[in-house]
Amino acid sequence: MKALVVRLDSFGDVLLAGPAVRAVAAHCSRVTMLCGPLGEPAARLLPDVDEVIVWAAPWEGVRPPDVDEADVGGLVERLRAAAFDAALILTSFHQSPLPTALLLRLAGVGRIGADSVDQPGRLLDVRHRRLPGRHEVEAALDTAAAMGFLPRPGDSGRLRVVPPPDTISLTGNGPYVVVHPGASAPARAWSPEHCAEAVALLADEGHRVVVTGGPDETDLTRWVSGDSGVDLGGRTPPAALAGVLRTADVVVCGNTGPAHLAAAVGTPVVSLFAPVVPAERWAPYGVPSVVLGDQHAPCADSRARRCPVPGHPCLDEVTGHDVVLAVRKLIQERP
Repeated sequence: MKALVVRLDSFGDVLLAGPAVRAVAAHCSRVTMLCGPLGEPAARLLPDVDEVIVWAAPWEGVRPPDVDEADVGGLVERLRAAAFDAALILTSFHQSPLPTALLLRLAGVGRIGADSVDQPGRLLDVRHRRLPGRHEVEAALDTAAAMGFLPRPGDSGRLRVVPPPDTISLTGNGPYVVVHPGASAPARAWSPEHCAEAVALLADEGHRVVVTGGPDETDLTRWVSGDSGVDLGGRTPPAALAGVLRTADVVVCGNTGPAHLAAAVGTPVVSLFAPVVPAERWAPYGVPSVVLGDQHAPCADSRARRCPVPGHPCLDEVTGHDVVLAVRKLIQERP
């Protein structure tokens, strides 16, 4: 059986689909993942993915592309040529799978399943309804199970990635704590001032601190690192970042892709979690974690990209000392 798993949004979202992808692979000879440009690097880190198709959907992302008939038609023809027997569409709780399902139906995919609040008509063969309070990982596994794709015996359902490279040339010898100050949306970011304070306080506590960030965050990581941290801003593409996070004692970051990547390599996380989306659905999964931030702030469940509350109190009331205590707790609890 040839199967397609679809997750069209961001890096972290695709990582959270990993356990469901493994469940599909347990029953199929080949698994292809259809994802968006932001999710592609994560898809290439997932075990059991044989092929990745990248397509920017006009209904996904902050700046989606225009609807282009030739582009849509090209995708449908490519999927038709692949002759998939089944497709699992994975979405977040606030997204509809039906635009994707329509394209897959036009492509002749044999059996299509998804979680759907809306009436799917003839677009879905398996319509699952998400149980309340389920983490995104669990919801995806539930939807896979509704299609008959149960995990392999002994699969814990935790996040995983392919073995990352050795990154000692980046981090140097000895234990360290990672601080990742950036986030995919401003509402989810702790202030640079607080991040810099945390780096300095962690160094005073005796930790070696490594600061990570993407190519467009080098000014931020340089400032946050100050004189106390090792600045790896712009130097850790996804596979290398996985390696850096894997050998860290603890990772400190917001609700953003690296939090889920840390969970995928088994590293505890201090999660600076803005409640614009629910922590019960998006907190680091399957690893020890401490969630900091007021989960009942006025911005809760707003899905805002920019904080709608003056002063960003849900996160900026968290202090560097709070982070130090959380890091200390997680290190003391490590086996």
